[in-house]
Amino acid sequence: MNTKKFTILHSNDMHGDFLAEVQGAEGKLIGGLALLSGYVNRVRREEENVLYVISGDMVQGSLIDSEFKGISTIEIMNFIAPDVVTLGNHEIDYGLPHLLFLEKMANFPIVNANMYIAKYNKRLMRPYLIINVAGFDIMFIGILTEAVLQSLKMDRLIGTFISLEEASHEVGKICNAYKDEDIDLTILLTHIGFESDKELAELLNPEWGVDMIIGGHSHTILEQPAIVKDILITQAGVGTDQIGRFDIVVDDDTNSIVEWKWQLLPVDESLAQPDEELQQFIDSFKKEVDRKYNAIMCRFAQKLTHPRREEETSLGNLFADILAERAQVDVMFVGSGSIRGTEMGPLVTLGDFTAIFPFDDALYKVAVTGAQLRQIFKHILRPENRNSEGECYQVSKAVKAVYVDAATDLESLTINDQPVKDDEQYTICLQGYHYENSAPNVGLATEELTALGPSHVVTTSVIDVLQEYLGSHQNLNSRVEGRLTFKTTP
Repeated sequence: MNTKKFTILHSNDMHGDFLAEVQGAEGKLIGGLALLSGYVNRVRREEENVLYVISGDMVQGSLIDSEFKGISTIEIMNFIAPDVVTLGNHEIDYGLPHLLFLEKMANFPIVNANMYIAKYNKRLMRPYLIINVAGFDIMFIGILTEAVLQSLKMDRLIGTFISLEEASHEVGKICNAYKDEDIDLTILLTHIGFESDKELAELLNPEWGVDMIIGGHSHTILEQPAIVKDILITQAGVGTDQIGRFDIVVDDDTNSIVEWKWQLLPVDESLAQPDEELQQFIDSFKKEVDRKYNAIMCRFAQKLTHPRREEETSLGNLFADILAERAQVDVMFVGSGSIRGTEMGPLVTLGDFTAIFPFDDALYKVAVTGAQLRQIFKHILRPENRNSEGECYQVSKAVKAVYVDAATDLESLTINDQPVKDDEQYTICLQGYHYENSAPNVGLATEELTALGPSHVVTTSVIDVLQEYLGSHQNLNSRVEGRLTFKTTP
């Protein structure tokens, strides 16, 4: 038996989480890229065969990243030097041309097998990478979430395989065309969510020889990897507060993992010392951003929170109410994922707001029937949507919706305390991303949304509306009021 030990470190959904935070009574530093880099460097010194991989969403979610549109993130990642990275949906947030610019900036390989230039059937990125470590060949293949296709919907040149069946076929195509008996280990780097990773594993042909799936997108914290058809499946939560570590032994004769151990390690001062050179580099970005964004925008009456995207939140209610007032609609739907933090206030700086609401977009206003409105709420409130992968919404104050999980149906839906009537008309407003991709997001195709009349663009910038409102209103307050209520039984 010819075996070799490897250590694979992995992160996902880092979202520009550059800076360490002080936590606990002892004031310990937690997370941040300087501490994470310090640990990666330590392992590279201590172990012989080390690989560090990232499963998507390096960008978007921090003030620094938003200000520099991902350029700061790629420069910092060049400093850490991951061995291979796959794309996440947020790598597309600054547009396809900018993504291609960032890819050229990167000193590390980025793999993705299922983004295509549709007209010419040509892949946009390198589909796979084979790394030779200590005489062993390790193949990495990148697979993306279907949210990327939605982000690129207006660009007719770009397409992607979005179903799990199609993604599995793409994996098979790569393995059939490029994998040979010298490939000792095959790893999928995915950004489709943990539950989808398990479904994908079920679809893979064992003859393709996939050994591991290291994923992202659902921000899942695990005690141990899942195992489906002998494929190890894992991910490492969200941000830089933790890092995944595999210690594996690979048999060159059978091209298989014969021993493995996995840990999800908290990134703190007990794990490693900060990488001081990287910290200085990050601080250079932070100083520039601080000068611009420390201006006070407003003050709330109390701290407003957004702890979970699947439920009504006080901060979500505030944003929905502001935008509903601007649009003059019966129902404002604000994508819960647009709100990228868990709390804001009571003092709010421009930096606080920009970090928590980084996505700018237009607002589309349409008229729908009461029957269509009920269909929208049934779609977005259904139990299978209320997970870390679903598209959930915050709604404006006129709404009260009660959903019964056991019946998978609405118990009641009222607007301004009046029951919604199927044959009456109601005005609703959606952010551009959700309007352009309305079928998967709200359960009605764009053609159905505009059946009663064309859509109207209320504003081309949600951020402009929110900034202007917050800047001219002080001591704003908002509470969870029961706009969205879930019952297990009738």
